[in-house]
Amino acid sequence: RLDELPQLWNVLKGEMSLVGPRPERPEFIEKLSEEIPNYLDRLGLKPGLTGVAQILNGYDNEIESFRRKVAFDLHYLRHCGPWNDFKILIRTISVVLTGSGAL
Repeated sequence: RLDELPQLWNVLKGEMSLVGPRPERPEFIEKLSEEIPNYLDRLGLKPGLTGVAQILNGYDNEIESFRRKVAFDLHYLRHCGPWNDFKILIRTISVVLTGSGAL
């Protein structure tokens, strides 16, 4: 997913984090917040280049995959920290280099 490298600029500007919930398109936020309980809680963190949902869930193409993504993001919200971020970054690199995994 090298197409997302330009977002590294957003990390350097402090608008995004390396690890965190992926940003959602504004037009989806209202609809998803109506469909998925606690959806807006995931907005409590800066968006990230990668996250648990990206390495375990992949792309969202139906409401159930969005529900899984929110569950992963809320789990991350409760357990975020440098060590977990490091593990997520290592897993992301592995997925990108090997092509195996959800990314």
